[in-house]
Amino acid sequence: MLYGFMKATLGSALKVFYQPWIRGAHNIPAEGPAILASNHLAVIDSFFLPLMIRREVVFMGKSDYFTGTGVKGRAVAAFMRGVGTIPVDRSGGKASEAALRTGLRRLHEGELFGIYPEGTRSPDGRLYRGKTGVARLALESGAPVIPVAMIGTNIAQPIGTKIPKLHRIGIVVGEPLDFSRYAGMSSDRFVLRSITDEIMYELMRLSGQEYVDIYAATMKNRLAAAKKAKEETAAPVAPDRVAAPGGRPVPAVEVPEPTEEEIREGLEVLEAARAEAARAEAARADAERADAERAEASQAETPARGGESAAEGEAAEERGSGQ
Repeated sequence: MLYGFMKATLGSALKVFYQPWIRGAHNIPAEGPAILASNHLAVIDSFFLPLMIRREVVFMGKSDYFTGTGVKGRAVAAFMRGVGTIPVDRSGGKASEAALRTGLRRLHEGELFGIYPEGTRSPDGRLYRGKTGVARLALESGAPVIPVAMIGTNIAQPIGTKIPKLHRIGIVVGEPLDFSRYAGMSSDRFVLRSITDEIMYELMRLSGQEYVDIYAATMKNRLAAAKKAKEETAAPVAPDRVAAPGGRPVPAVEVPEPTEEEIREGLEVLEAARAEAARAEAARADAERADAERAEASQAETPARGGESAAEGEAAEERGSGQ
């Protein structure tokens, strides 16, 4: 699978240029299902998190990534399929439901599944209201939700930037959230909202982001409308930060900064993950080679056996005629 190949080859380059760091990696279980719920600041969020953890994690991505045309569009689509990204139609309805079902199936298989509760990238680096799909996944799968805060990816790759600039990337992994107390209540919209707000509160606390209690897509529409009307893009400002998700008091938070030890550990984690992916890729290549050699040997034996059978048949005919 391209996932292992990309992890093995990109790991070294990202280690050198971005010096990523990670805090709380031990909160991701070594086995079993879990939902990684992350804030979403840039496209490269889906690159750095998988590179910094040992287990394979698959994220959902907008369906536009899979329908591009031309050389670039086809390359992006091939990459997204290769790393296992699940396409989701963000218009909602049955298409979005199908993507969630795919994620649910992965969780039932005991794997990791990544989701961005905001539904789209933040337009300005702030944290926006979460959509309740993550809560449904948690209740229907019974899997814990692990909040993950991406740090600095919006600085490395602002919206509209194709090639990320050099900037240290951080990842803060929070403690698993258990929602088993709400088992059997996945159809209760108030419960779903409560769970989602709890997840978003943890993301706010881990990331140090300011929270805006509207959907990111709504804010993007406001900005687009303002631009079309030739107004200042800052005109449709979001509501003032009055409270945290769910009406909780606003915690005293700040954007995390790595310690020297975390920077060193981050490089070690990245190197270990890269080496493990390289070993897995080598093992896969060896297995494919062995299968090909067995297939060739089998094909070579088939004509030989056919020749032996023909010779035996001729001998039998001669014995029969002699009688």
